[in-house]
Amino acid sequence: MTLSLGFSPCPNDTFIFDALIHHKIDTEGLDFKVSFDDVETLNQKAMKGELDISKLSFHAFAYVYEQYALLDAGSALGFGVGPLLISKNEYLANHPDHIDATLRVGIPGKYTTANFLLGIAFPHLVQKQEMVFSAIETALLNEEIDLGLIIHENRFTYMDKGLHKVMDLGNYWEQQTGCAIPLGGIVINRKLDQETKEKVNRVLRKSVEFAFANPKSGIEFIKQYAQEMSEEVMYKHIDLYVNKYSIDLGTEGRKAIDVLFQMAQERGLIKPIKKDLYLIPY
Repeated sequence: MTLSLGFSPCPNDTFIFDALIHHKIDTEGLDFKVSFDDVETLNQKAMKGELDISKLSFHAFAYVYEQYALLDAGSALGFGVGPLLISKNEYLANHPDHIDATLRVGIPGKYTTANFLLGIAFPHLVQKQEMVFSAIETALLNEEIDLGLIIHENRFTYMDKGLHKVMDLGNYWEQQTGCAIPLGGIVINRKLDQETKEKVNRVLRKSVEFAFANPKSGIEFIKQYAQEMSEEVMYKHIDLYVNKYSIDLGTEGRKAIDVLFQMAQERGLIKPIKKDLYLIPY
């Protein structure tokens, strides 16, 4: 059986999926047709129901949960892993209370969890420009935007380009909730039969466990899609986003996701949730 699968070219995703798509583990008779896309493209594809399995921002999941269920394996949650709001203007970095509604902010997508967190911390920032996450630093340097919301490996490169941190939105979330920050998860189309869905969850967990046991096994595959990232930065990225929650959400991981969705509903950012989010209910 061949299933369509979408995930990002970022090191945390290629690290997680390497063993699965290259059959380094028993895939229980499953094959995968893979597409690599940035997170917002994956979000948009899910809105159209294009993929059987996909990486997805948790914010975007709120719009497709009736069509997709969340797997327990493969998610990106953690502490100290949130998006950063940065600027070329050092004054803004030192005086975040002076940020006003006139400022232009580049975001990595409307439906990203990063944008949701930005809305919680700075609800008055409404002049948002959507762009591919890797283009945000350049837009700041060219003064096309005043603020940039960065995710993924850009956390490790912005300082080298003379840019400044205004706020770590992950830290902000942690202070507000005490929970790990839910960034993205792996969802599966509910139209598939239950046996297949549970099989995918098992196989993905095995893939993550294989990656942890053999961290260098997928190095060439990871490098292939890591742009010009050094190996050191690649593994910093992996260490940041791949952890115990990637093997299994567990009670803590599910609580963090539930809090995110509850806050979003309370603020009117998403409609009330009327269906269980998870493939395997509590």
